[in-house]
Amino acid sequence: MLDLAHTAAAQGRALVESLITDVPDFPKPGVMFKDITPLLASPEGFEAAVESIAAHAPSDIDVVVGMEARGFIFAAPVALKLGAGFVPVRKPGKLPRPVFEESFALEYGHETLTVHKDAIKPGARVMVVDDVLATGGTIGATAGLLRQLDVQLVHVAVVMELAFLDGRKALDAAGIDSFSTICTVEG
Repeated sequence: MLDLAHTAAAQGRALVESLITDVPDFPKPGVMFKDITPLLASPEGFEAAVESIAAHAPSDIDVVVGMEARGFIFAAPVALKLGAGFVPVRKPGKLPRPVFEESFALEYGHETLTVHKDAIKPGARVMVVDDVLATGGTIGATAGLLRQLDVQLVHVAVVMELAFLDGRKALDAAGIDSFSTICTVEG
């Protein structure tokens, strides 16, 4: 039975990887963009991604957090699969009630993320889901928001890790020690 589960997981990972398309020189020359839209367009691929993320979740997750915008796409169905709530982390001006804010550096500037101050009950067990781990800024800022909410960040899961951008260093700096990815791009 274990071999069948391992084989199914490997097949799901291979399917997800096959549906991520390289787009050279986007958004600027020299960048190899990893396009997930073919993955989203494939019901089997999208399901494999959601199943894989959910399979690596720790037990007793109360809330799954997803960041604007592609994190929403994966986090919401993972939350349903786990029987957990879903909480969106948004850019400024998108949430109607009082928010906590967390700013972080980007390659070409700064960004700010927000979450409703009452979005998650203190002490809740939270899993963060996003499409990609690149430099780790978005996930690090989300971890900062979760600290303000006084919850337990127990796991981070992404569809794809761009390992050559060293995002795990940012996760380590944010105190995140439980992480999973479906596929890793080395360079």
